[in-house]
Amino acid sequence: MLATTKQLFATLIIALAACGWAPRKDPYAGLVKEKPNQKFACVHTDAEWKKLLPGLSYSVLRQADTEEAFTGKYWDLHQKGQFVCAGCGQVLFSSDDKFDSGTGWPSFTREIAHGRVLVREDDSFGMQREEVICSKCGGHLGHVFDDGPAPTGLRFCMNSAALKFIPKKQ
Repeated sequence: MLATTKQLFATLIIALAACGWAPRKDPYAGLVKEKPNQKFACVHTDAEWKKLLPGLSYSVLRQADTEEAFTGKYWDLHQKGQFVCAGCGQVLFSSDDKFDSGTGWPSFTREIAHGRVLVREDDSFGMQREEVICSKCGGHLGHVFDDGPAPTGLRFCMNSAALKFIPKKQ
């Protein structure tokens, strides 16, 4: 007697589980996803953003551009402090969570507080990635990847031009 497709699938799952295989969990499940028609607290017209932001910061934050690797001012910064959005000033990352990823961009294992950044799917350049944006102004910050160190396993790969650094007071 022939097995049904459901029976074959169930047998395959049981066999894989017995070998230690388990379905991969979504590494980005704990991050806040951008909602359709997301509203932001800090809103400006394009002309206002152009006046408020220097050239590269405008390109990165408002047009989702990317600075060249190893050229940003924060990729090799080792001071203690906080990184804020260059567009609206919201605190996003702590130097305590910064690490050298070898990529040439400042990288962090987590945001400073849950919900400070939002993620959305980015299929540009033929790649499937998770874009990271500021939850207050919607500015493009960079991307998050699932190849970071403990404790989160995430690598928030940010553009220096999208950030400002506030040194810790002595």
